[in-house]
Amino acid sequence: MTADTPLAPLQDAEVPTADGPMPALVVRPPSGSGPGLVLVQEIFGVTGYIRQRAADLAALGYLVVVPEVYWRLPDHTLPEAADDLLPRAMALVQQLDWPAAVQDVATAVRFTRDLDGVDGRVGLVGFCFGGGLAFNVAAVEPVEALVSYYGSALGDLLALAEQVRTPSLHHFGTDDAYVPPSTQDAIRRAVTPTGARFVSHPGAGHAFDNPAPAFHHAEASREAWAVTAAFLAEHLPPRAAGESSAVRTPAGPGQ
Repeated sequence: MTADTPLAPLQDAEVPTADGPMPALVVRPPSGSGPGLVLVQEIFGVTGYIRQRAADLAALGYLVVVPEVYWRLPDHTLPEAADDLLPRAMALVQQLDWPAAVQDVATAVRFTRDLDGVDGRVGLVGFCFGGGLAFNVAAVEPVEALVSYYGSALGDLLALAEQVRTPSLHHFGTDDAYVPPSTQDAIRRAVTPTGARFVSHPGAGHAFDNPAPAFHHAEASREAWAVTAAFLAEHLPPRAAGESSAVRTPAGPGQ
């Protein structure tokens, strides 16, 4: 975590879909404008950790939109302090309509691209369940960059690898119990021919970026974040001060 990044003001937003409005959060960069990023939650939902990562990305110069991917489920609120949080989250994600979730996040990408303050470029960043979902979305919706942290569904999505034509970065821990070495090898073989970068973090388990003691690996988290920031700066660079762009005047989401 980048604990010294103040939690930026979060704006509530609604992403219009064919089935009604999908709740989302918007975090603007200090400049108020820049490239857009859609941040796709991990299995636990839009937690304090995900909100902090949204602030961290905004501090790098991105306008970040965080859709509530579980919004279609009748009871999708998970208590972050619950002792049984993981099994409850696993049960919740089993109820998810994956194709609908893909379309929802793709809709969030288009929503972000049209937001006031976004310069027309949009990337995807996803964690855990969200890493695989972001990969699937990148296969069907044009984006300028993709960052996937330990995408747990990637092993089942390898047939889509050739459709993901955007610069991509994948992080995995070598000790990930949910994405074992054999699956990681299959993912690596599928994505690297497309030009994707695959980074292994020694000794790190699944969800190593999550600050919860059960998951966190401090060294892997720091290294992965540095690689992520550099990757985004290369492939989705914020505009330099004074550089011309087509950014519209920032306004509230939905305006």
